[in-house]
Amino acid sequence: LDTLIPLLRGAFTVGAAATFVRVYYFTLAGERVVARLRRNLFGSIINQDIAFFDKSRTGELINRLSADTAEMGKSFSGLTLSSGLRSTTQFVCALSIMLYLSPALTGVMVGVIPVGYIGARVYGKYVKTLSQEVQTALSKATAVAEERVGAVRTVRSFAHERREMKLYSMEVDNVFQLARRLGLVSATFFSSTTLAGNTALLGVLAYGAHLIRADLITAGTLTSFLLYTIYVGMSSVSMTSFYGEVMKGVGASTRVFELMDRIPHIDNVTGLTLQNLVGTVAFDNVSFRYPTRSELSIFDNLSFKVSPGSVLAVVGSSGSGKSTIASLLLRFYDPTKGRIVLDGTDIRDINPTWLRQQIGIVSQEPTLFAGTIAENILYGLDDETSDLFRDKYPNEVPPEVIHCAREANAHSFIMSFPDQYQTFVGEKGVSLSGGQKQRISIARALLKNPKILILDEATSALDAASEQLVQDALDRAVKNRTVIIIAHRLSTVKNADQIAVLDNGRIVEIGTHQDLMSRANSSYRQLMSIQLGISDSQLKQINMK
Repeated sequence: LDTLIPLLRGAFTVGAAATFVRVYYFTLAGERVVARLRRNLFGSIINQDIAFFDKSRTGELINRLSADTAEMGKSFSGLTLSSGLRSTTQFVCALSIMLYLSPALTGVMVGVIPVGYIGARVYGKYVKTLSQEVQTALSKATAVAEERVGAVRTVRSFAHERREMKLYSMEVDNVFQLARRLGLVSATFFSSTTLAGNTALLGVLAYGAHLIRADLITAGTLTSFLLYTIYVGMSSVSMTSFYGEVMKGVGASTRVFELMDRIPHIDNVTGLTLQNLVGTVAFDNVSFRYPTRSELSIFDNLSFKVSPGSVLAVVGSSGSGKSTIASLLLRFYDPTKGRIVLDGTDIRDINPTWLRQQIGIVSQEPTLFAGTIAENILYGLDDETSDLFRDKYPNEVPPEVIHCAREANAHSFIMSFPDQYQTFVGEKGVSLSGGQKQRISIARALLKNPKILILDEATSALDAASEQLVQDALDRAVKNRTVIIIAHRLSTVKNADQIAVLDNGRIVEIGTHQDLMSRANSSYRQLMSIQLGISDSQLKQINMK
């Protein structure tokens, strides 16, 4: 005993060390796989074409990125895999020893294995399918929550909290019902396998007693065999649980890999880069239908040209497709017919990433990220330049940022904040006014220093005072750039070099403000008359003055 105790102590210490190594390294390997999976999945999502996002709900994509990958991580984690490996090894070793002790008793014991195997296959297939349904239902619930929380001000203004709670509860109930079915199936399967294993154990005990009476084995052999039978039973239960967890992960992985394997229709990384870009833009007989609304034609043989350094204003009634021009020029979509040309080159032959770096856009409702003002302005830079700025100005605001903020009439209100350029703007810039967000958006576009600038209803949602500040900033921003203004306000478009009137998917007339106002039955003059709320004759008199 004096010799045995130190040996056992050493064996237990080695066992504990082995357990530490097994758990730590298996867990580390599993988490690395999940982290790589999440990075690759996010990369696949962020590089999809815009048409994909038109038909996908943000909450569902977030669910795949979080819940589905978490389920995969749980199923294929180091602890799960190591437990499965340990149970399999234990099962094989114990079964081998049982076969050595008594082949006859082993035959009785393994008689239940085919039944368990068939049951496990059926159970695994059902769990895989049901797991996919659970993840789909959970993604719908996540989508509802994400959408309603993101629009909480609208929900609150209409006092629809109770309605949204009811809607979310319905989605959660769907998840619960599917989870209940999964729990029922799991309970049935595990209780059946437990019953089958115990029945096999009773069979071994009864047959073993018969073999003892026949002097074919000893009581000690039967006792040892029963102990190993318990090991086999415990291992079988662990292996079954492992198989069920793996099938859940496989169900979740189907949704993940489906998204990762999706190839975007517009490749963002291949194509030409133009040297010495001039900035000539032309739409050549462009026809277009949105992929999600293929029955509705937006453009039908649309053609126009913008010369380098000139300003084209596009006006038209609501829904005429004005903003779609910006989406096509940025190559968010490809035309169904015709082509869009930049300096004589079809933009489908140009590298989309390079193309978008040459185009700045200021939209009606600019999107700011939940960061500081300086970070949002710096977002206008490409990755390489941004890294250079970060290294050069690690603890201060780059002077280029301040210069662009001044040009955008934003510097004065930024400096009025206690934290100035380090002011946190909140999610989507919620802590700033519309005019302030718009001017930061202009500063961001100016820092990008694009050759082509798109102003998409940039002042339409502002009050008179904010509009004047933003308009002054825009007047400075358009200098020495090819500019496309999408607007309807007279004050915004009247000074453009050319004004194109868009109607029924085509340019119906084009010219200067004075030229269009002087034409008889001018569509442009009718739009201005409706906007100002005066008769055509009154508008004509004002224009003559």
